[in-house]
Amino acid sequence: MTTTRGEGPTRRSVIAVAAGAALAPFAAGWPAAAATTLAKAEPAERLVPARPLPVPDTVSEALRPVVGAPLPAGWDSVPRDADGWRALARASARGAGPILDEIKQKLRITVEPGRIGGVPVFVSTPVDLPEANRARVLMHLHGGGYVLFPGEIGAGEGMLMAGYARMRVVSVDYRMAPDHPFPAALDDAIAVWTVLLATHDARRMAVFGTSAGGGLTLAMLLRAKAEGLPLPAAVAPGSPWADLTGRGDTLAANAFVDNVLVSMTGWGGGAARLYAGGAPLDHPLISPLHGDFAGFPPAIVTSGTRDLLLSDAVRVHRKLRQAGVEATLQVFEAQSHAQFLTPFAPETEEAFGEIARFLERHLAA
Repeated sequence: MTTTRGEGPTRRSVIAVAAGAALAPFAAGWPAAAATTLAKAEPAERLVPARPLPVPDTVSEALRPVVGAPLPAGWDSVPRDADGWRALARASARGAGPILDEIKQKLRITVEPGRIGGVPVFVSTPVDLPEANRARVLMHLHGGGYVLFPGEIGAGEGMLMAGYARMRVVSVDYRMAPDHPFPAALDDAIAVWTVLLATHDARRMAVFGTSAGGGLTLAMLLRAKAEGLPLPAAVAPGSPWADLTGRGDTLAANAFVDNVLVSMTGWGGGAARLYAGGAPLDHPLISPLHGDFAGFPPAIVTSGTRDLLLSDAVRVHRKLRQAGVEATLQVFEAQSHAQFLTPFAPETEEAFGEIARFLERHLAA
């Protein structure tokens, strides 16, 4: 064994023991012998010791306070009745005006409310819409667990996309639980999509959304495919809530690491049951990871290393690839759930830049 200068007998012994331990499975006939042992082993939980969670210096200065923020107040407060959920929805929209106005001003967009197919929408348009994008339209489905962000606040992500991609965005203000559980949100998405198809070429359109909006994007593809409707040219599900059954490694691995959703023992788990409205949580139009992705358009999936739903993003990406669909996965350092939507952070500009370039490659001019 080669040693470096300054190594004594004790250090050489430690290295030899460590190397021997590492190579022991091969000496025992790995992988054949080990495979037999592993096949007989029962799955076991591991206890993870409590430890500090520092803010890494590998994120931008603008994002560091977001990464280091404490857990949000009320994350573990699950409303007991419909009135409680309605109050939570109203609170989620309160005080959004100033940041929305700043997005409009800095990214040079206009936002107009309207209705398409009887569904309320907000249309975000760049003031300098490029000629190449005049026939292109992006349809946006907002997040919020199918219970939060009613009205214009739900269009915030659409405004960011319109600003960074310089494309027109139609944000759908779909109906939500508790008053309108599944399939109301999906019905509204399909209604808007059907009307857009009557006036626009599907090859020039894409659909995107984050969290519940990402899951709804995938569910909409399943429904549109089943109904024989043309599919968009591309989709961009961000941190998609694609499996409401509570499966996925990071639901445990990133619990209390994610400082947005925190844990599915909080309001998020309650929202899943509320949205399903008695339907099975593994219904493919509720949890699209249980559906068939064959024939889906190209997709770009976005998440973060601390995202509680990182596993949903990873599993969506793998399922797309297994179905032969072109798919890209971008995962951002240290970000919790949907923090790539943080207005004006360098990482947000980078995330939307990647998505915009992906869409530009796949949308017809």
